[in-house]
Amino acid sequence: MGADGEPAGSGLAFEVLEPAPVGVAVARGPDHRLVYTNAAYRSLFADTRTGLPVEEAFAEFVEVHFREQFDRVYATGEPFVTTAEPEYVVGPQCEERRFFTSSLSRVVFGPGDYGVLEVVMDVTDQVTAARRIEALAEERRRILRRYESLMKVSAQIVWVTTRDGYVKEPSPSWERVTGQPWERHRGQGWLKMVHPDDRQDTIRSWAGAVSRATETWEHVYRLHTADGSYRHFQMRAVPICESGQVVEWVGSCTDIEEHWQEQRRQRLLDSAAAATAQLTSLEEMLGALSDVIVPELADGCGVYLITDLTGERHGGTPFVVERLVTAVRRGLVPLSPYSEEQLDDGNAFVAVVRRRRPVLQTFPAGCPPPDLAPAGTRAWLAASGANSMLVLPVVVDGAVPAVVGVVTCGDRPAINRADITLLGNMFGHAHDALSRAIRFQRTQQVALALQYSLLAEPPRLPGLRIVARYRASPSAAEVGGDWYDSFVLPDGVPALVIGDVAGHDLSAAVLMSQLRNMLRALAMDRCEPPGEILTRLNVVMESLSSEVTATCVFARVEEGNGGHRLRFAVAGHPPPLLVTAQGHGRFLEEAVSPLLGFPDDGTRASRTEPLPPGSTLLLYTDGLIERSGEHLDLGLERLRRVAESLAAEPLESFCDQVLSGLPSTGLDDIAVIALRLPPAQEE
Repeated sequence: MGADGEPAGSGLAFEVLEPAPVGVAVARGPDHRLVYTNAAYRSLFADTRTGLPVEEAFAEFVEVHFREQFDRVYATGEPFVTTAEPEYVVGPQCEERRFFTSSLSRVVFGPGDYGVLEVVMDVTDQVTAARRIEALAEERRRILRRYESLMKVSAQIVWVTTRDGYVKEPSPSWERVTGQPWERHRGQGWLKMVHPDDRQDTIRSWAGAVSRATETWEHVYRLHTADGSYRHFQMRAVPICESGQVVEWVGSCTDIEEHWQEQRRQRLLDSAAAATAQLTSLEEMLGALSDVIVPELADGCGVYLITDLTGERHGGTPFVVERLVTAVRRGLVPLSPYSEEQLDDGNAFVAVVRRRRPVLQTFPAGCPPPDLAPAGTRAWLAASGANSMLVLPVVVDGAVPAVVGVVTCGDRPAINRADITLLGNMFGHAHDALSRAIRFQRTQQVALALQYSLLAEPPRLPGLRIVARYRASPSAAEVGGDWYDSFVLPDGVPALVIGDVAGHDLSAAVLMSQLRNMLRALAMDRCEPPGEILTRLNVVMESLSSEVTATCVFARVEEGNGGHRLRFAVAGHPPPLLVTAQGHGRFLEEAVSPLLGFPDDGTRASRTEPLPPGSTLLLYTDGLIERSGEHLDLGLERLRRVAESLAAEPLESFCDQVLSGLPSTGLDDIAVIALRLPPAQEE
């Protein structure tokens, strides 16, 4: 380098380096005496004294000695770079640490005359930012490790999805709990493990969370587990955001089956208590309890009253049950609320009543065992695809006045042990309310037993089917004056009778019994037209009481060469209803005469009506059609429509569904007797 400050052979003067944006310093000779610094260098380290060795020139600033690096570059000519090293203290008393990247290279001043060129760049801001980023990354890793640890102790399943909600990473915990491998789990495959009844709600809820990017999403569903059962899981998920945008979702599933079962148990017990608290009618109470059971615990439920424990009414049959209320879930064919059926000694209902223990039977869908339930209920079980039935005794005051049939259908699992206990507790909590209603029911049953003792079973006739039903008023414990009768006359012709004595008390029942017996005696004495029989009955009634009134239909079912025909007379009673096999109904409004009990000098009229093959004749009392404040024609039209819709039903079902399919005031007894003609013979 010459005296003018130019490096030998370089053609450049030091002043050219003055505006450089990086610090530049030049040292010369083996002792590295400082010969030049540019403005940027001097701004970094303040004024430095040239002519001194670099370690002396920078003695006030240099924290780490770098003479060794200068010596190496000077001796070998190989450049040397330091990155963010060494550290300097800027100013004698300043504690601020700054970071520099420097490059050392050898320069030639002349033959055998060398020096070292140092280029320095302040990288403090970059180093500080990098260290801050690393600190944040480490903090995030630490938080993530904590989160993972918490997830392991608080959740059985951990999962990750894309921003759109599709599972994107394998979850060993999911596979362990559900048994579903990653190939089937990925994307939206996990939804196949959600219970079918919960799947649509889960899809809607999850789609809503993804679209709104809510802070936290929570949802409860039933998940199919590896052991084949369904358990309730609490699902929670949070969105992971970067720069204000959701990049993925992280979630967990926690088994809450025990907690859910306990909550449900308490909720159902509270619902059962609330359902019966303000009710007084046994039918209303049992109906309210059935509505709590379905669909929460089962797909169908029926409550059966044990109305006859002695078999006296039916020639030794052990039990007669009366289905009082039913409930079925949406989508199943409703089961008629009312039905009266006889049970054989081997029926499960009989065993439950005698042993006072529940019986649970499972079976292939739609194939109930023949001894599981009454015949009418078995037909519904088969049609509804039932797979199990629990028969539960209702114990009230030490007796079993009723049994409950609880049914599951299709793919729904059978009632389990916990649910059986819960059902027992539900009826147990309603014990006091049921006890009051049962006591009233028992009083009514005593009266009803008296009523039934006055009513004979219809005769069994070749080719003809006769079925009778009597339904006592649920609001009255006393018997009424409704009656039916059927018998074979001396000329071999079957007779049908329906009648109603005014009043609803023991006196009306006694008068009803007297009229019934007198009518039968008059009919058996002379095989006269029905109108003449009613005329003579009206005369005889004057000997009973001047205040007695009654209505009656008396009919003969005669057979001739042209088929069957009905000869009948009506005394102040609602008209008989004739429904053809094709479902066309018509009221027989001829042969009408006044009430029995009023003086009438004339002979009451009789009429004859052909009975088509397969048709149904229905006689009934006014409790089936009368409503307070409503014209009687409305009730008659309602009866006709219901009867027409049931024309193809078996006669027992026809009668039961007529009783249950019409609204009832509950203030009056109802009696019905129906005749079914044989179908037309095929030619």
